[in-house]
Amino acid sequence: MTIKLTPETEERLIGSLQRYFDVNMDEGIGDLKARLLLDFCVKEMGPSIYNQAILDAQSAMQDKVAELDVSCYEAEFSYWGKK
Repeated sequence: MTIKLTPETEERLIGSLQRYFDVNMDEGIGDLKARLLLDFCVKEMGPSIYNQAILDAQSAMQDKVAELDVSCYEAEFSYWGKK
């Protein structure tokens, strides 16, 4: 699955990369270089991060499903026991 960022997210990330370079590196980074770096990061690192997020979501969902029998259990044939 290809990771596609919205144009708004892409612009914000490019701005963040430029700010990072301004603060932490000896020189700034222009729009083109920032865009190329972002593209590299999304293509090279994005799938690993995405896959880990899917594994984390699956694990969380499996935990919730495992709790269903406890949280959604109702005793059967309990009418006469209540009186």
